[in-house]
Amino acid sequence: MSTVALIDDHESVRLGLEAACGRDGQTVVFSGSTVASYLDWRGSTGAASADVVVLDLTLGDGTTVTENVSSLVADGASVVIHSVADRPAAVREALAAGAAGVVSKSSALDDVLDAIRTVANGEALNNVEWASAVDGDREFADAQLSTREREVLRLYATGLPLKAVADRLGVAYSTAKENITRIRVKYVEVGRPAPTKVDLLRRAMEDGIVGADGTAGGR
Repeated sequence: MSTVALIDDHESVRLGLEAACGRDGQTVVFSGSTVASYLDWRGSTGAASADVVVLDLTLGDGTTVTENVSSLVADGASVVIHSVADRPAAVREALAAGAAGVVSKSSALDDVLDAIRTVANGEALNNVEWASAVDGDREFADAQLSTREREVLRLYATGLPLKAVADRLGVAYSTAKENITRIRVKYVEVGRPAPTKVDLLRRAMEDGIVGADGTAGGR
């Protein structure tokens, strides 16, 4: 099972999640109120990075969403935002900084645990809170991909090797590769970097290019 760190400045929330994770077979290796305290714990103990960090969107120490998510991702963790889902701009900021997904504090515990397991398995998390953040901020999906770039992304992100993508579309391998490069550049330009294939799948799901289940067939 995966290891989990809980970062929230409400102790009652952390205690509830810790108990639920324990019942689910997850190991909570850290529970605290700031990202800095988690990183200090890592440094002082030499412990490995948690597989998943469940992070409140806003902490009481004055840190920003981007600072917190970026620090955790750079440290090697996958981040699930666990917060009240009423701030689309802040949720978008967290996703742009590299968070793996969002789950509302109003969600059932089983849904939170499902989100942790999904992210721990390296899968893209696509849920109502994520969709609400996208729908609530029209700039979020504005990478302005061309029709051909959307076709390349749809096929590549859902598992086809790039050569197979080129063959399917009847273009040269070099052309398909250039398309992927341009797609990555466009996502960087709108603050939504996609350095890995999993990231590209996430962007494609966000933009409706592939279906919510991560398979081809989106619009």
